[in-house]
Amino acid sequence: MTTEVRAQVEAAAPTLPILSHWIDGAPVEVLPEQTGPIYNPATGQVIARVPRGGAPEVARAVAAAKAAFPAWRDTPLIARSQVFFAFRELMWQHREELAALITRDHGKTFPDAFAEVTRGIETVEFACGLPVQLAGLMTPNVATGVDAFTLRAPLGVTAGITPFNFPAMVPLWLYPIALACGNTFVLKPSSHTPGATQLQAELWQEAGLPAGVFNIVYGGREAVTAIVEHPDIRAIQFVGSTAVGRYVYEEGTKRGKRVGAFTSAKNAMVVLPDADMELTADAAVAAGYGSAGERCMAQTLVIAVGDTAERLRPLMEERIARLRVGPGMEPGMDMGPMYTAEHRASVIRWIDRGCAEGAELVVDGRPFVHPTNPDGFFLGVTLFDHVTPAMDIYQEEIFGPVLGIVHAQTYDEALGLVNGHKYANGTAIFTTDGGAARRFKLEVDVPMIGVNVPIPVPAGYLSFGGAKESALGDLAMRGEDGIRFYTQQKMVTERWPEPGRRAALSLVFPGNS
Repeated sequence: MTTEVRAQVEAAAPTLPILSHWIDGAPVEVLPEQTGPIYNPATGQVIARVPRGGAPEVARAVAAAKAAFPAWRDTPLIARSQVFFAFRELMWQHREELAALITRDHGKTFPDAFAEVTRGIETVEFACGLPVQLAGLMTPNVATGVDAFTLRAPLGVTAGITPFNFPAMVPLWLYPIALACGNTFVLKPSSHTPGATQLQAELWQEAGLPAGVFNIVYGGREAVTAIVEHPDIRAIQFVGSTAVGRYVYEEGTKRGKRVGAFTSAKNAMVVLPDADMELTADAAVAAGYGSAGERCMAQTLVIAVGDTAERLRPLMEERIARLRVGPGMEPGMDMGPMYTAEHRASVIRWIDRGCAEGAELVVDGRPFVHPTNPDGFFLGVTLFDHVTPAMDIYQEEIFGPVLGIVHAQTYDEALGLVNGHKYANGTAIFTTDGGAARRFKLEVDVPMIGVNVPIPVPAGYLSFGGAKESALGDLAMRGEDGIRFYTQQKMVTERWPEPGRRAALSLVFPGNS
C-alpha cells in the first residue's frame, strides 16, 4: 500500500467500527482521535479502529482490579471453578467466531486459527481443575501440640503483555491461571489483533465473572511502561520481543514485581541420516512456513547431518512448490499474509541480508504478489541452503517464512550447534534410532523438545518456557510453574494449647520436640 493510499484510508477511518478497552466489566468509550487503525493483512485495508491507551487507562484498570480483588480472593474455589466451566463452554461454542476474528486481524489461515483457539481452551480446562492443584500440605505434631501446613495465596493485581501472533492462545496461557488462583488481571494485548481478545472479555462477563476481575487496556509503549511502573501490580508475564521483554523484566523486578518474560527464539531441528525423509520434509516445511513463520516455536533452521541435506532438500522443494499462499479464509490455503506491511518489509530485508552473507538462495519468496489482492501483505516462502553460524540469518529471529538448511558432519557437531546458540526455546530431532533420540533428550540444552514432532508445544496442563535469551525469570508459564508464579506460598506453624494449660515463658529458640 502506498503512502498516499494509506493516508486516504486513515482519514476515512473514524467512520469505521471502534473497539474499546474493557475496564471494570464494561467497554470504555473512546474518541476516534484516540485510536489507531486495524488492517486486514489479506487486503491491506483498514477494517476498524483500536484504542491507544496509556497511563490513565492502565491506572483505571488497576484501580478496578484492586477493588475487585478482596471479593474474588474470598470466593470459594468451587464457585470460581463454576465460572471457568461456564467460560470454557462459551469459548467452545464461539470457537469458529474466535478463529475467524484471528484470521481477519492476523492473516493466518482459518484452520490454523481454529487450532490456536482449541489449544488455548486446553489451558482453560486445566484452570477448571485448579482447586486440586492449590491444595496445601498438612503435617500434624511437628512439635508437642504444634501443627504445620502450607497454603497458596493469590498475589493481588497481576498483568500480562501479549503479542500479535497468537491473540487467543497466548493470553489464554496467562490469565486463566492467574484468575483461578484468586488474582485479578490487567491484560495489554497487541493492538494489531484485538478482535479475539475483545470477544473473550464479553464471554467472561456472560460466564459470570465479577466486574473488575479481568480488564483489557490496548496501547503501545506508554501502556507497557505504565504497567511496569504501577505500584499496585504484583506480577507481570510478558511474551514478545527480546528488547521489550528485557525492559519489562529489568524494570519490573527493580520495582519488586515478579516478572516472567518469554522472548525471541531461533529453533533448530536436527535430522539424522536414518530419519524418514518424507516425514521429515513434511515436518520441516510445516514448521518453517506455518502461520507465515510468525511463531516463536517455528523450526527455522534444519541441521542436516552427513548426507541428509542432499536427500532432504529435493523433497522440501517439491512440497514448497505445492504451497498455496492467499487470504486465510479461502479454503485450501497453506499460508496467509504477513501481519503488517512493515513486517513484510523487515522480512524482505532479512532475505536480502542472507543473500549478501553468501547463503545459497534455493527458493525466493520476495517476488510473490497475490493475483487478486495486490495490496495485501503477502510474501512467498524462502529457502536458503548452506547457512552457517557466521551469518546473521542463523543467529537472529526473522519471524517470517524463511527456512535455512545447515550442514553438520556428525551428531555431536549438530548437538553443539543447537547448544551453542544464544536462544533456547524449542528444538526437535528426526530419527528412527531410539538411542540417538534418548541421548538428544538428555544432552540438548533446550527445554522444549520434539522427537519426530516439529513444533513441540506442550499440552495445556504442562508448563511452557524457554532458556538462555529466550526467557527471563525462573518460572515458566502455565502448568505447575504458572501456579507458582501467580501465588505466594505461605508456611503456617500453629499451636492450640489445651484448655487450662500454658507453657512457661522461655526465650530459647523454638525446637521441634
